[in-house]
Amino acid sequence: MKKTIAIIGGGAAGFFGAISAAEAFPEARVVLFEKSRNVLSKVRISGGGRCNVTNAAATIPDLLKGYPRGAKFLKNLFPRFSNQHTIEWFQSRGVPLKTEPDGRMFPASDYSETIVRCLQLQAKNAGVELHLSTAIKAIQKTEEGFRLTLNEGQIFQADRVLVTTGGHPQITGYDWLSELGIAITPPVPSLFTFNLPDSFTRDLSGISVNEALVRISSTKFQHEGPVLLTHWGLSGPAVLKLSAWAARELEENNYRFTCLVNWTNQKSEDARTALEAFKKLNSAKQLGTVAPFQIPNRLWRMLLAEVEISEQLRWVDLNGKPFNRLFEMLTNNAFEVQGKTTFKEEFVTCGGVTLSEINAKTLESKIVPGLFFAGEILDIDGITGGYNFQAAWTTAWIAGQSIGL
Repeated sequence: MKKTIAIIGGGAAGFFGAISAAEAFPEARVVLFEKSRNVLSKVRISGGGRCNVTNAAATIPDLLKGYPRGAKFLKNLFPRFSNQHTIEWFQSRGVPLKTEPDGRMFPASDYSETIVRCLQLQAKNAGVELHLSTAIKAIQKTEEGFRLTLNEGQIFQADRVLVTTGGHPQITGYDWLSELGIAITPPVPSLFTFNLPDSFTRDLSGISVNEALVRISSTKFQHEGPVLLTHWGLSGPAVLKLSAWAARELEENNYRFTCLVNWTNQKSEDARTALEAFKKLNSAKQLGTVAPFQIPNRLWRMLLAEVEISEQLRWVDLNGKPFNRLFEMLTNNAFEVQGKTTFKEEFVTCGGVTLSEINAKTLESKIVPGLFFAGEILDIDGITGGYNFQAAWTTAWIAGQSIGL
């Protein structure tokens, strides 16, 4: 008998899963439901409207380093559909990708609509039925399969269901799944900036340091990379990645913690040696006229003010306690973080459907046979750089290949 496969959610994972299922099981009826009037909205806005499709990591172990949660689960999936498969998938469908120096990959067009149109065309060619403005109000398991209650109370019968509704900021957003007995790992935000309401950084908005080391005090969490100063605090790749790795711990502390920044991104002894050498080289110059470690001038002058050292002081006269205070500020600048801010539109949740209840070979629920999951609704999240989309492509493709069996 012809199977009916329902896909709930018209985002990246939903479309990819629908295409995968329709191509793998051409005799099946594949129906994609999206509650809003628009599909693939996150694809459109991601990467500043360019869509960071995936990451160019050379090996699977390298790729796995981008996942604070879910790496162990993905380790079994990436051999079947990795970033290399993603590149080939889009390339073979007329969408070449390009790699940027930091490893992020975008469509060569630099236009996210290229990805949107490709997914829509492939879904149409594969025979996927698309229903917009159609929310799923309830889902029930029956002897025959599943009974989906739609907007106005209409009933849709499906043999198999793939849920790709993305992450939710509140655990109540998963109630309709909890009612089926699906375990949910409580969601907390990932990828956010650090708010510093009383910091000097407020006066330095827009300044960035290319290489700094950011740590969470009294923890093992740290990350290096570019740091951006904003009118609300600290941002940039190093901070965002750190927020992802420490997401649960920071939420438990209500986003009140001490953040330590090493503006030199060097080990203490190396930084001290470098600062001494810089002092000798610039002995006759005033501190305010030349900054060490390629620190932006405005930030450098603010650091001097914070440790109460005159900009007019010559380097040769910087000794003893003033030198040590400045060195401490450069390598261990403490900030009292009081809250977080979502990074642009890149809202990502840490949490979701608990992975221990998902079959890693098929993405099918171990609790509710015939129910599959893909994308951010799973308790998988990555740092910035294309990792979250890659998890969506991988889980959706494998779910699609399995759902019609």
